Amino acid sequence: MKIYNIEDDNFQKEFDELLKRGKMDIDGVSSIVKNLLDEIKTEGNEALKEHISKFDNWKPESDEALEVSLSSMEDAYDNIDVTLRDALHLAYDRIESYHQKLMPKSWFDFEKSGTMLGQKVTAVDRAGLYIPGGKAAYPSSLLMNAIPAIVAGVEEIVVCTPAPDGELNELLLAACHLCKVTKVFRVGGASAIGAMAYGTQTIPKVDVITGPGNIFVATAKKLVYGEVNIDMIAGPSEIGILADETAREDFVAIDLLSQAEHDEMASSILITTDTSLASRVSAKVEEFLGTLSREVIARESIEKRGAIIVTQTMDEAIDLMNRIAPEHLEVITSSPMELLPKIKHAGAIFLGAYTPESIGDYVAGPNHTLPTGGTAKFYSPLSVEHFLKKSSIISMSQEGLNEIGEACALIANTEGLTAHEASVRIRM
Repeated sequence: MKIYNIEDDNFQKEFDELLKRGKMDIDGVSSIVKNLLDEIKTEGNEALKEHISKFDNWKPESDEALEVSLSSMEDAYDNIDVTLRDALHLAYDRIESYHQKLMPKSWFDFEKSGTMLGQKVTAVDRAGLYIPGGKAAYPSSLLMNAIPAIVAGVEEIVVCTPAPDGELNELLLAACHLCKVTKVFRVGGASAIGAMAYGTQTIPKVDVITGPGNIFVATAKKLVYGEVNIDMIAGPSEIGILADETAREDFVAIDLLSQAEHDEMASSILITTDTSLASRVSAKVEEFLGTLSREVIARESIEKRGAIIVTQTMDEAIDLMNRIAPEHLEVITSSPMELLPKIKHAGAIFLGAYTPESIGDYVAGPNHTLPTGGTAKFYSPLSVEHFLKKSSIISMSQEGLNEIGEACALIANTEGLTAHEASVRIRM
């Protein structure tokens, strides 16, 4: 891995390049994606089937072939190894428990005058989940997207996932059965986003679309925003690690590779105060690369988008990491909790040497759908909030209106909205 030192003359230039890691050429693919969306909007299922034939190497014989049967999901669940099934249930229970704690409540506040103010929290009627299925299948992403929707109280969940050559991952189908998802469709890419946003003869229109995907999926989500709500525009996976001299190089190296193996565009960055650790981690990464099943992908990621930065102080390291605002941030230092107040921007923070990012991907409980590319500065992880909407509640008594009505009427008059003013004064 490339090693940079904050004291180097050209460091700022190199660091600025690292900050561009999340840039996606959305403009470059927008016209292609818009054409796909327009075809879905006007032609529905016929366009879907053509897109599937072109991109997924199979053509559905009928509209019915787009949908996955309930029996196939149940069979997949019944046929998986019992230890794997138990692992899915463990993940489900922990994710559900965590998200239940995030659930906001409706509330009401009563004033002495009889005025009542409050907020009503209501789930959306239908949620659309996009689950990737290109280079790998991700049953964990199904759990992470479906369970918050279930906890929020969404009545109907729609899942779209690509099926290369018409085949779907059995573990993904088992996870769908576990989550009691009844509508699963063999549709991927921008076409799936369009189908859920606009609705087709088979796939119902949803209210919100969540889930990660490639640049075409991200661009489609951006283009349909407003027609439906979305969770975020997610880019390639990434990890940042803050480490001091107490960190083990093997822990750090394998954690950097845990993101690099996702995608050639993934980003893995270590910032440390220890020059010796930097060298040892770089060597250990090379050693581990040869043992990975996805070595080619991980190696390209590490070589093109990986970096080790050496700073003089931990405060300098934290400042740089806050500027990066990584999707995942591990803190492997002697006293990680002491650093937590200084960390401002990260999708998920993993404290301590025995808290690898991977545990958060599967069974810890918090969501693994996280902001990438520096957007952790203003986006939050996927949660029940993405499947909810809030309505303000206002109920005035005549006494209450008399108390504040004059101020309301005055402001309305100043704005030149005389009907607004009159609607208050007529009641006073």
